Amino acid sequence: MTSKKGPGKSLAAAFGAFSASAVEESQARGASAPLVQPRVMPPVLGVAKRSIQDLREERDRFEALAASGGGYRELSPDLIDPSPFSDRLPDDDDAGFERFKATVQEKGQKVPILVRLHPQAEGRFQVVYGHRRLRATRELGIPVKALVCEYSDEELAIAQGIENAERQDLSWIEQALFATHLSELKIKARDVRAALSVDDTELSRFRRALRVVPDDLIRVIGRAPKAGRTRWLLLVEAIETDPNALQRVRKAVANAKAGNSDERFAAALSGALRTKEAAPAAKVEPLRHGDAVIGQVAFSGKGVQFRVQPDHSAAFADFLRDEIPELMKRFAARSGAAAE
Repeated sequence: MTSKKGPGKSLAAAFGAFSASAVEESQARGASAPLVQPRVMPPVLGVAKRSIQDLREERDRFEALAASGGGYRELSPDLIDPSPFSDRLPDDDDAGFERFKATVQEKGQKVPILVRLHPQAEGRFQVVYGHRRLRATRELGIPVKALVCEYSDEELAIAQGIENAERQDLSWIEQALFATHLSELKIKARDVRAALSVDDTELSRFRRALRVVPDDLIRVIGRAPKAGRTRWLLLVEAIETDPNALQRVRKAVANAKAGNSDERFAAALSGALRTKEAAPAAKVEPLRHGDAVIGQVAFSGKGVQFRVQPDHSAAFADFLRDEIPELMKRFAARSGAAAE
């Protein structure tokens, strides 16, 4: 039987091994000499065997080393393409990004991004994580600090998930989209759980949301970072249980396009939970006895309602009781004629 790839190291262990080798090389060369970029060899999909705490501590050590000046390259942002696996919806928080970019301009890029060698284009790269840092350096016209690794598609996707889960950087619906994308890549459920730090119940919620809410509607709504699981599931349940809810949601979102993604989600949820348009007001007519008004009758889609003043109510009730048989005969005759 042909042997398969061995158990190997986890993503965090690969970072740890890189950190150790980088420290040794830095000591051998001296603090003033720049490091030759080592390549982090691809880890296997074994992240589920490591605790989240282990991953955080080892990654923190790696980032501390890189931020101190070791182990990264400076690349032109123009050589770096997006990840082939989108894990984000468009961000309409332009003010937040501008503040972030101003910090990079003033203080520099503190933490390198992670890129892989482009599998189809020699001399180019694909970003694994650090999209905002890459965008900021590109707009500022400065090189980006980057660690270069050799990842398979599956390893790239898992690395993105770990980074985003650790930084709590994805909104709930973005996590749902990313988890589904990983599943479509035939990545095992245990690795999807490890990448996003979620359990089977949450994966089931993700699948339900994307099954019920159309993809185009999700993308029009956007990230909705403040919405969270509970409110998204309220939207899902409303669409599942009310055949008219989806139409109302689309109309509400279209009317709220000028707002940000949280405002568009709020409009969507409000539209979904508005079960029916307000019923037309009942038509009310007075009941006259000679020149006096002794009550009123209300006609609506729900029925007919008489309200009679107390001093006339007993007599009016006796009158109706006597007249109802004849009224029903006349109603039946009219209904029959109408049917013909």
